[in-house]
Amino acid sequence: MELVSFGQGDIENAVAKLGKGAVDSLAFGAIQLDDNGKILQYNATEGAITGRDPKAVIGKNFFTDVAPCTKTPQFFGRFQDGVKNKNLNVMFEYTFDYNMAPTKVKVHMKRALTGDSNWIFVKRV
Repeated sequence: MELVSFGQGDIENAVAKLGKGAVDSLAFGAIQLDDNGKILQYNATEGAITGRDPKAVIGKNFFTDVAPCTKTPQFFGRFQDGVKNKNLNVMFEYTFDYNMAPTKVKVHMKRALTGDSNWIFVKRV
């Protein structure tokens, strides 16, 4: 199995080579969204960070239904800009606090190599 490191430059390429089961075994959260924010994949590690069942969030909007605390210029605004320009690639620290204890994380948002999807990678700080 290929080692995938949080924040690596070609992380979207490395994740694209993994099967769904392998995405679940990543040491950090991985959420795949369409351009409108609908959740396509939500790995087990992200479920452990947030306390949410990955199967229950598939198909929901990440920014309005699952993590409305991210509907801010710092998070959602960056996502929208990257999607609009087709070059999403930004890393920053954030605090998740919707229906959970406040949890400081590092976020890496990256455009997927193929198709109209995007990745949000999350690591506890």
